[in-house]
Amino acid sequence: MQSESKTAPVSLERGMEVEGGRREVVAVANKQSIRWADFLLRLLAFVLTLVAAIVLGVDKQTTVVTTQIVPTLPPVSVPLTAKSHHLSAFVYFVVVNAIACAYAVVSMVFTLANRGKYNGMSLMIIILDLIAVALLFSGGGAAAAIGLMGYKGNTHVRWNKVCNVFERFCGQVAAAVGISLVASVLFLLLILFAALNLHKKHH
Repeated sequence: MQSESKTAPVSLERGMEVEGGRREVVAVANKQSIRWADFLLRLLAFVLTLVAAIVLGVDKQTTVVTTQIVPTLPPVSVPLTAKSHHLSAFVYFVVVNAIACAYAVVSMVFTLANRGKYNGMSLMIIILDLIAVALLFSGGGAAAAIGLMGYKGNTHVRWNKVCNVFERFCGQVAAAVGISLVASVLFLLLILFAALNLHKKHH
């Protein structure tokens, strides 16, 4: 009877140790999966911001427009060229995406070096992610506003629409803005994941 009573506590302690070991393994696995998910999101953001900056940065189209300078003379065909750097909003868009692209690379290195720990570096990354989201949304908004102006024009200030003439140019602008918007959503998801992880840690 005494041997049985001694064996029971020992087996209970071993069971608790095994259960605790399993919990530690699961916790480590969760941290690793979160870290790699974070890394993949940043890698996608890097690719998308790079593509958006290139697509709009090299955007250029030359087309021939027929115009009548003097009513008494026949129409004249004039070649016109549209370039992204002709508009400051597009230049700002390209610069913002280039900054976000460079930051995505740096943040990937920080994420791997941090190894899923929550410290001052994690807080710094969250703040920088917020700045990246703000920059991308502002750049996308500025480019989209000018693009909409080119697509519809503005009769109040007598600005004619130009996307009917430079269709390919406007198409690349729309594509770049859409790609950058997806990248900004990825950075926003990174912030939400980081906030949820901090909440789980402190509760």
